[in-house]
Amino acid sequence: MEHSIEIDDQIPLLSQTYQDEIEGGRKVDPLFENLFNSRVKPISIFKVNVGLRESNPDAYTPKMVSIGPYHNGKPQFRPMQKNKLLYLRRFLRRKERLDVDSCINELEEEARNCYDDIEDLKIGSREFCEMLLLDGCFVVEFIRERFEIGPRQEDEIIKSDIGCIYNQILRDLMLLENQLPFFVLDKLHEMTKQDDELPLAIQAVISFTFFVDLEKLIDQHKYEPLINIASNARDIKHLLHAVHILSCHGNPTKTSKDDTTWTKAMPNATELSEAGVRFSNHTNSNTNLFDIKFEDGLMTIPCFKVADETESFLRNLIAYEQQSSEVQPKYFSDFALFMDHLIDSDKDVNLLRKKGIIEHLMGEDKEVASLFNKLGNGVTVYPNFYFKQVFTNVVKHCDENRWSRRWASLKHNYFSSPWVGTDCPFM
Repeated sequence: MEHSIEIDDQIPLLSQTYQDEIEGGRKVDPLFENLFNSRVKPISIFKVNVGLRESNPDAYTPKMVSIGPYHNGKPQFRPMQKNKLLYLRRFLRRKERLDVDSCINELEEEARNCYDDIEDLKIGSREFCEMLLLDGCFVVEFIRERFEIGPRQEDEIIKSDIGCIYNQILRDLMLLENQLPFFVLDKLHEMTKQDDELPLAIQAVISFTFFVDLEKLIDQHKYEPLINIASNARDIKHLLHAVHILSCHGNPTKTSKDDTTWTKAMPNATELSEAGVRFSNHTNSNTNLFDIKFEDGLMTIPCFKVADETESFLRNLIAYEQQSSEVQPKYFSDFALFMDHLIDSDKDVNLLRKKGIIEHLMGEDKEVASLFNKLGNGVTVYPNFYFKQVFTNVVKHCDENRWSRRWASLKHNYFSSPWVGTDCPFM
C-alpha cells in the first residue's frame, strides 16, 4: 500500500510511483516537472535577495547599461544598444575570419549555469548567445578603450571626458546583477588580443581604480596584486569578483576557534571618545581598509573616502559575499557591521572626520551616518566575524573602565552647560 504525507493539504511528498510517472512523460503539476532533472549549479552571479535589497533597491539596479540576462531588454537601456553595436564592430575588425559564433555556442551551457533562476527568464539559446556576444564585446572593448589599445586614429565611442555617462557605466559594471562570467570575457579577449597586450584581468582591475586605491596597493606590494590577478584569472567569477580580490589583497585571514557570540553592543564613536577611547588614522601606508586595531585605549582605523558611488559599490560587494559560499572571510560585510556599531549619528561621523579617518564628499555628515546605518540591513553576522577580537577588546575595555564611562556620561549630561547644574543628582 502506497502512502504520501500531505503538508497543508496541498503538496504531497512524492512516492516512487509518482517519480516514475514524471520520468515516464505523464503530465504532472508544473511544480514537479523538472524536479528529478534538477542539479546544484555553480552559481556565481546572483539576484540580490530581498533582505539586502529593500533598504535601497536603486543601489543594485543599472542606470545606463545592462550586462547579462537579468536586466536585458528593458526599454531604458535601448539608447546604449547603438554603442554596443559600435563596440561589436570594432571587436570584429581586430582579426580576420573570427569564428565568434562557434566560440559563444560552446560557452553557452557553462555560462547559463552561472546565473540564478535563469530558467524563469525564458531566454532562448539564440537570444542568450547573442547577448553574450554583444555584452561581452562591449565590456572587453570598453576596457580596451581605457588603455588606448588599437589604432590611434580610433575615436572613443564613449567619451571619458563626459563624466556623468562614463562614471555611470563604471558604476553599472560593478553591480552584482549586471555581470557576465569572466571566462566569457577572457575568451573574447584572447581571440583578438595583440602580442604586447596586458591580460584582461589586469586591464579590468586597473580600469576600476575609480573604486579601488590601486596606487596604494602597488606601493605596498610592488606589482604583486596585479601578477596574482593575472596568474589566477581562471578563478575569477566576474568583474566585481576581480575587484573584490584586488581590494582584499594582502589582508591577513583571521581564524577563531571561539564560536561564541557577543550579547553587548559596542558603544558608538562619541560614547567611546567620552569614555576616554582615542581615535587615530594609520600613519603607516602599508594598511588596507580592514586593518582596524584597538590597543591600550587607542582605536586606529585606516582613512577611507566616501562619495556618491560608495554606497552602491559597497552594497554589491556585500551582496556577493553574503550570497556566495566561496568567499571567506566576508571582509566588506563585516566592515559594514563594524561601522554600523561605530556610527549612530552625524556626531560620530564628525568625530571620525576630524580624526582623519573619514573623508567624504557628500555634503553633510548626517548623509554618511545614514549610509552606514542602513548598509548593514539584512547582512548576516557569522561566528568568525573578522573584527570580533577588536569588538571584544573594546567592550572589555569599556567594562573595565565603567566608572570612566559613568563620569563621561555625567560630564556630558550635567556639566556641558552652566544652566544644568541644578539638575545634577549630586546637588
